[in-house]
Formats: sequence, C-alpha cells, structure tokens
Amino acid sequence: MNKLLILVVEDDIPVKNLITITLKSNGYRYLTAADGETAVMETASRNPDIMLLDLGLPDMDGVEVIRRIRSWSNIPVIVISARSEDEDKIEALDAGADDYLTKPFSVEELLARIRVTKRRLDQMAGHSAASPVYENGSLVIDYVSGCVYLGGKEMHLTPIEYKLLCLLARNTGKVLTHKYILQNVWGSSLENDVGSLRVFMATLRKKLESLPDSPQYIQTHVGIGYRMLKI
Repeated sequence: MNKLLILVVEDDIPVKNLITITLKSNGYRYLTAADGETAVMETASRNPDIMLLDLGLPDMDGVEVIRRIRSWSNIPVIVISARSEDEDKIEALDAGADDYLTKPFSVEELLARIRVTKRRLDQMAGHSAASPVYENGSLVIDYVSGCVYLGGKEMHLTPIEYKLLCLLARNTGKVLTHKYILQNVWGSSLENDVGSLRVFMATLRKKLESLPDSPQYIQTHVGIGYRMLKI
C-alpha cells in the first residue's frame, strides 16, 4: 500500500474520475479539489505529499495556485493541462511546478511521473539537503571535495560544468527551465545566454553520457530546459 496522499485539483469530472480511479487501483490515497481556493486550503490543512494540478480552474489560473502555495510549501506539483505551448509549460515551471504532463495523457505515464516524484521525496527524506555525497547509478558527486566520479573514475569538469551538474543533481527528477538554470549558475537570465547554456550542456553530456544521442542522465525538454533522471 502506497502511503502517499495525493491532492487532485481538477474541475473536469471525467478527467478527475480517471485520475482518482487510477490512483485508487494503484494503492494511493487521494483528496480532490475542484477549484484553486479549495486546493490551497486542502494543501494547508491536509498536508498532501503530491499535487496533481490542472491549470484551467474556474476561480483562478493554476499558475496562481502554484505561486500561492510556493510562498510557504515545497509540495511537489505535477501539472496536468491541455495547454501544450512551451510558453505555458515554462510559466508553470518557473512559478514552481515540478513536472508538466499534457492532456490527453496515458495513465501509465501519469503513474511513472508519480513514481519519479516519490523517489525524489524518498531521497530527500533519506538525505538532507546538506548531504555530502550524491549517488545516482554510477555517478557520484562528492560535494565536500568538489570531485565527480563516473563508474569509479574521476571526471574532469570545468567550473561551469560542475555547477550545472550539481544544480541538476540537487533537483533530480525535476524539470529545470533555462531561466532557472541561468539564474542559479550565471546569476542572470538573459535570452542571449541560452545559447551558452546549450553549449555547456553539450560538453557536459559528452563527458557524462556514454551515448549522448540516447542520454541516460540528463534529459532535454526542447524549448524548456533540462532534467536529471533518476537511474
């Protein structure tokens, strides 16, 4: 039995029923909210572990829900929306969403996204944010020494590559937008800097991935950003 409590924020009854039946049949506990105000109140009073959030709510935009709860909560938010434009995804992710699933979606993909988020929660519970060592498959980062190992061999990274890798590692499973990465690595988020980011990511991938065209660790979300995959 999965002990996670998942808040489903969805006003479309057929979609809500599909999600809740899927959750129930896979052993998850759940709550529902049909509008943004209820979602905020349920998050505050019931403290769910994960939120599945539609953006088109009757009382407020889902992005506003994310902004409001991010002022006091780090609950993982997986957006499930019919909005498929990159701009919509970027706005939600920049507001604090952890993942974005576009309607129509398969229940298998939804469950996979929930499992990824659960692994991230388990990792956070088992290792504090100040944990000195990060392990993911054959990748090991020793934050104290500043050394990175892949398959037991030390990697030689530039300072920027190391910062990029650490930022992705500390947010494993979460999509990081170009803007977020630029602000946290370079201290700015100018549109012209995205090209430089892509160049550094390409060189990092060549060192990290045995098959750069079939990445095992770093996943590209075209036009949006990058995600460190949990091995």
